[in-house]
Amino acid sequence: MRSTDTTSIDLNDFSGTWTLDSERTSVKFSTKGMWVFPVKGTVKAIAGNAEITPDGAATGTLVIDAASFDTKNEKRDAHLRSDDFMEVAKYPLITFKATSGRPIGPGLLEISGVLTIHGHAQPMTLRAEVSGSGNSATVSTRVEIDRSLWGVSWAKMGTGLKNQVVICAHFDRT
Repeated sequence: MRSTDTTSIDLNDFSGTWTLDSERTSVKFSTKGMWVFPVKGTVKAIAGNAEITPDGAATGTLVIDAASFDTKNEKRDAHLRSDDFMEVAKYPLITFKATSGRPIGPGLLEISGVLTIHGHAQPMTLRAEVSGSGNSATVSTRVEIDRSLWGVSWAKMGTGLKNQVVICAHFDRT
């Protein structure tokens, strides 16, 4: 039987304003090239915040530098930044704006919001693990993104349009 307990994360314990610690935050992605070869990399979160009200309502933002794609292959990274993919000169930022968050189980939070990539905004709901105490909190999630939904559909034969993204965002109470 599935638990319906939604009190396992008391958002009141996290009430207040939070600021992203970009140095302690990681954003990793992976995909398949030619349906076989794994391609892994990172991008840098450069800003973010969260607000938890005393009644437990949660909102926030996470901002990623689109020019920071790093796969340890300079030629591929330059291509990712080009007009074929991210068009970083035109769309320098990737943003997630969280519009709500609610506890869904022990250490779990459902976060709904809007993800904007390449000038295209799409609603998204994430399941995240939350941990922390006092003035420090970490929110971790894994999500599959079909980049074609955000207008990034260039693909060499066999290149995947779906990407796995793992975010571990660290916040400090301000």
